Amino acid sequence: MSEAPEDLQEIYIDELKDLYSANDQMKRVVKKLTTKASDPKLKDMLTKSQDGIEQHTTLIKELLAAHDEKVSKEHCKGMEGLVAEATKHALEEGPDKGPLLDVIMIAQYQRMSHYGIAGFGTAAAYAAALGLKDDQKKLKAATKDIYGADEFMTQLAESSVNIEAEAEA
Repeated sequence: MSEAPEDLQEIYIDELKDLYSANDQMKRVVKKLTTKASDPKLKDMLTKSQDGIEQHTTLIKELLAAHDEKVSKEHCKGMEGLVAEATKHALEEGPDKGPLLDVIMIAQYQRMSHYGIAGFGTAAAYAAALGLKDDQKKLKAATKDIYGADEFMTQLAESSVNIEAEAEA
C-alpha cells in the first residue's frame, strides 16, 4: 500500500491482500513442518491444515475478484516474522524429530493461526460494517475453521504431545 487508504472499503481490500500473503507464507512453512512431525495426529492435522489454508486463499481471491480488485498480495510482514520464528525454532534449531519437536511445531503453528484468526475476524468485521453480508458470512466461517484447528492443536498438546515431551526429559 503506497498511500493512505481513503475509506473503509480500501482498508478492507488491503486486509484481504495481507491475508492472501499471510496464507501463502504459512502454507509453505506448514508443508515443511508436516514432513517432520512424529505424532500421527499432528501430521494428519498439519496435512489437513494445508488444504484449509488453500481453501481460505481461494476465498480471498474470489472476494478480491468480486470487488473488481486486482487479485494480488500485499506482503504481510507480520506473518513473515512468524514464519521466520517457526523456521528457526522448528526447522533449523529444534530437535530433529520426536515429541520435543512436535511441541515446538504446535506452538509455532498456533502463533501463525492466531494471526489468521485476528486477520480473518477483522476482515469479517469490516465486511459487516460495509454491509457486505455474504463476505462477512464467508469470512466468519473461515475464522471459525482456523479457530477449530487451533483448538484441536491445544487439545492434542494437552492430551498427549506435551506429556510425551515431558517423558523424554
